[in-house]
Amino acid sequence: GPKANIMVLGNEIRQFARALMEKMNITRIDETEKDGEDEKEKDKKDNYIVVFSRSTTRLIVNEAELIMALAQEFQMRVITVSLEEQSFPSIIQVISAASILVSMHGAQLITSLFLPRGAVVVELFPFAVNPEQYTPYKTLASLPGMDLHYISWRNTKEENTITHPDRPWEQGGIVHLEKEEQERIVASKDVPRHLCCRNPEWLFRIYQDTLVDIPSFVEVLQEGMKTKPSFKKSKLASTVHPGRVREPQCQTSVQTSNKAKLTVSWHIPWNLKYLKVREVKYEVWIQ
Repeated sequence: GPKANIMVLGNEIRQFARALMEKMNITRIDETEKDGEDEKEKDKKDNYIVVFSRSTTRLIVNEAELIMALAQEFQMRVITVSLEEQSFPSIIQVISAASILVSMHGAQLITSLFLPRGAVVVELFPFAVNPEQYTPYKTLASLPGMDLHYISWRNTKEENTITHPDRPWEQGGIVHLEKEEQERIVASKDVPRHLCCRNPEWLFRIYQDTLVDIPSFVEVLQEGMKTKPSFKKSKLASTVHPGRVREPQCQTSVQTSNKAKLTVSWHIPWNLKYLKVREVKYEVWIQ
């Protein structure tokens, strides 16, 4: 789940993404809003969806069918990218101008930080894995200033999943476990909460291959798109703002029968030392 008291903001992450792209010599397609009918039509034509294709584990068994459904639903072209077959910079170049990014749950979704403002992240979860318990990419998309819309789809049909009990333990294999424990894991319909990241039941389920149920997938997309806010496409602000103050404390002490003292203290925002400012003003509310 999300860390408590996240102090980093979307604008800072976008600054980092921009710096990283410069290091990799990737030029981002301009994010400035375009005017005029012709430009809007051109914009529509330029919109596309990116699907992360995996070739060894956590496969989307009916990937071609999924791609067809996306193309039909959104009337956009669909591009597949693969970490096994393409260089990281070339994948980032494609993602940095995508309208929608679709992927099974996995570390490759960290690339969503390179998506343009207003893009949609669609995360797919295998059978028995509850999206509400695995939220790093939802948290990232929801940070103030990221301006991304997040949608998750979960496979609820056990017959649409392919398990791999014979694989090594780190890829979800369970043959090394006691017979009783193997049977319990196979019978389980929901991975219980656990510590990251060596839990055998979690690994068994997250490394399943999935046959995506297209009707339920399209329905989830349609419902999710209804709540998409209209993010104004704007040029990335070059201003970095201070983060939140840290560890605010309020202490009271009674000094005499008619005198008391209230002390308010805090640590400065973590990024303040990197900002070129002459003075900093704080606003304190006492309720």
